[in-house]
Amino acid sequence: MTELPLPRGKLTPQRTLSDLTWLRVGGPADYLFQPADLDDLQCFLRDLPQSVSVFAMGVGSNLIVRDGGLRAVVIRLGRGFNTIEIADGEVTAGAAALDAHVARKAADAGLDLTFLRTIPGSIGGAVRMNAGCYGVYTADHFVRAQAVTRTGELLTLTADDLKFAYRQSALTEGAVIVSATFAPPRGEPAALHVRMEDQLQKRDATQPTKERSAGSTFRNPAGFSSTGQADEVHDLKAWKVIQDAGMKGATRGGAQMSVKHANFLINTGGATAADLEGLGEEVRKKVYDKSGITLEWEIMRIGEK
Repeated sequence: MTELPLPRGKLTPQRTLSDLTWLRVGGPADYLFQPADLDDLQCFLRDLPQSVSVFAMGVGSNLIVRDGGLRAVVIRLGRGFNTIEIADGEVTAGAAALDAHVARKAADAGLDLTFLRTIPGSIGGAVRMNAGCYGVYTADHFVRAQAVTRTGELLTLTADDLKFAYRQSALTEGAVIVSATFAPPRGEPAALHVRMEDQLQKRDATQPTKERSAGSTFRNPAGFSSTGQADEVHDLKAWKVIQDAGMKGATRGGAQMSVKHANFLINTGGATAADLEGLGEEVRKKVYDKSGITLEWEIMRIGEK
């Protein structure tokens, strides 16, 4: 077995990941590493043999870990990586800071990051996936990010480096985002908080927020610009094509396409990762057979079956 460096943080072998994901499925990672601080992360990655794969994991809100687990070191940032600082009209948040917390703190300071309020993840994931809501995307307000490379180097990344696109970026494989800075527009704090409350009520009325899900299952089948802006000429919705294909409420084992929102894949209890991914693939086939549209996964799937 490959010998790993000994960090100051917590390194756990054969750590089951199911309890770290919103869907509550998945096998073990070879190791789970929770760094003590930035220096600990840099030293660990610098000394980690290049033959060992690395996967940076946020709060697991947009993730299926397959039942066979993950042959890698999973890095999960915690305390020390969740600070939120506001100065000179910019918001700098640690990668582990929750999107909702960042939105609220920014609103308190009269800065509009309200689109983050209903996104169930952390800032590192928001940057990596160019998360968006209500027509606004992370790329729209992004200034820079800091990331630790696979060799332990701390780099500052610009939008040009990340090449944002719809629900994706060009983050180098194995790199771990540790913080990001945004320059949002200004707004009146009370009005920003009211807007966020309205967004929450709308979300809860239309999405299965009380169920075990991972947010939207598939990307909307639309054209998008490099920053993630929708092309209004081709603005189809994934939930609509799924519903039209007769797959709303469809089940497989303990997995179900929500009856409340057809683009939400949920674990009704006892589902395996294979149930969830298998149902998703069945939906993709039915949609293609019905409309000729190939749905692309928005949920990330990792590991061995």
